[in-house]
Amino acid sequence: MKAERKNDRLWGGRFENAPDARFDAFQRSFAFDRRLLPYEIAVDRTWAKALEGVGIFTEMEVRQTAAALDKISARAQSDRNWLDSSTAEDVHQFVENALVEELGPLGWKLHTGRSRNELVATEFRLFVIDAAADIRKSLLALLDGFLMQAKANLKVPMAGMTHMQHAQPILLSHFLMAHAEAFSRDLTRLGNARAVADACPMGSGALAGCSFPIDRTRLAKELGFSRVTANSLDAVGDRDFALEYLFALAGIATHLSRLAEDFVLFASQEFSYLILPDEYSTGSSLMPQKKNPDAWELLRGKTGRITAALFGLFTTLKGLPSSYQRDLQEDKEALFAAHDQMEDMIRVAHGALVGTKFQVDRLSAAASDPALFATDAADYLVQKGVPFRQAHDLVGKVLREAEKQGKPWTELALEDVRRISRLFEQDFLQGPSVESAIATKVVQGGTAEGRVQAAIAELELKLKQLETKP
Repeated sequence: MKAERKNDRLWGGRFENAPDARFDAFQRSFAFDRRLLPYEIAVDRTWAKALEGVGIFTEMEVRQTAAALDKISARAQSDRNWLDSSTAEDVHQFVENALVEELGPLGWKLHTGRSRNELVATEFRLFVIDAAADIRKSLLALLDGFLMQAKANLKVPMAGMTHMQHAQPILLSHFLMAHAEAFSRDLTRLGNARAVADACPMGSGALAGCSFPIDRTRLAKELGFSRVTANSLDAVGDRDFALEYLFALAGIATHLSRLAEDFVLFASQEFSYLILPDEYSTGSSLMPQKKNPDAWELLRGKTGRITAALFGLFTTLKGLPSSYQRDLQEDKEALFAAHDQMEDMIRVAHGALVGTKFQVDRLSAAASDPALFATDAADYLVQKGVPFRQAHDLVGKVLREAEKQGKPWTELALEDVRRISRLFEQDFLQGPSVESAIATKVVQGGTAEGRVQAAIAELELKLKQLETKP
């Protein structure tokens, strides 16, 4: 039967005048919170069962409500225009209106004992849990890309840098695994975000708790939560879980930006360390020769959106009083956008990474510059019993003499270096090779080939284990 109700909102009985039209449009959130529709339906289904448990719903009413929710879910998936044309204030009103269409007054009965405050907090948490799982899958694929490139370039040396200056030779695979290590930490942060979100606010009411003896633990379990929130006042206003998720996304974005910066530099003619894949590059509308690293530049640029979403929510939450405030309507749009952007960013980064070809000759030539062996030269003196600080000073003087003569220090005459120290012998000027300089770094975490192979194997095992876990 058709239900009759003077006010078509979820509130308004005490109001005499309708809202101003501009304000009414301003305060509506269905345009973006409709994304929570699957979670709204899931919560409604479990809430009907909870109300049966306290004698509000009959078994028949639960079945009728569940059937109506199934129809709403199916129609929402098949008829996008139904959602697009809706005048509902928010996702909660949309579903209630649809339930009333199907069930009559029984559709209104479902809201017994609950508030939109706890509904949106619960559904938003469920979204974050699923969203973090989606990003985790994408990140695992990106890490697979690093493994592929690290294994394919295991023996390739390069000039490692500090302060953007050539420092010591390392393996290209060591460089790639350094970035992989950063993204591995992001997996941990995503897990933390899921764990923080994994608490069910249902039963908190608007702020004081539910007036009916709802079994909150059972309700939480049916929704997939591991626990319930501890305090009803805190639960409806808490958005720490959203901050945790955005912080995890900001960490990923920052690491993508650092990776992008490296690849933009390495693609320049001054470096020419790599060849950009055509599929992830663009050209110039004026200069025919150009091949621009737009994928990496856009990844670097879009990091600002993710960071802005995090600090935007921090700013929204700053100074809010306890409990739910309407300001919290502003928590979702930026997070939804950041999540979607991050999905695209990781996929583009993965494609650009695996499609990159490295210029082995250029990398090897840069790594072979004798200046990069200066620390190894100091170690030569240390092995002769010279304290490292003194050895550092003596090798510095050798390098200064080489600069004066305009040649590599390994091409100095023996008498030139012996004027600096009688400890220098002819074998000093032979200098270490790239291979030997790298091979000495056998400490755990070092760039020696065996250590890099071990790091690759360890990450490979970790990813296999993670892929089997939800």
